[in-house]
Amino acid sequence: MTVLYILVPIAIVLVIIAIWVFNWAVNNGQYDDLDSPAHSILFDDDDPAHLAAQKREDNAEHDDSDQTK
Repeated sequence: MTVLYILVPIAIVLVIIAIWVFNWAVNNGQYDDLDSPAHSILFDDDDPAHLAAQKREDNAEHDDSDQTK
């Protein structure tokens, strides 16, 4: 029974750390774009259409970051 006095505070501290790490990841943009990296491997980097799409995507991301400020 006395082991619970040790394990419960340790569990609470681990939950607090996990919540803090998750919030840090969300606030630093770690979950912003999950699809583009998976799809980018399907395209040839030298393809003009792909380069144009990347420019549009970069401009859209830049515009989004300006709007949040």
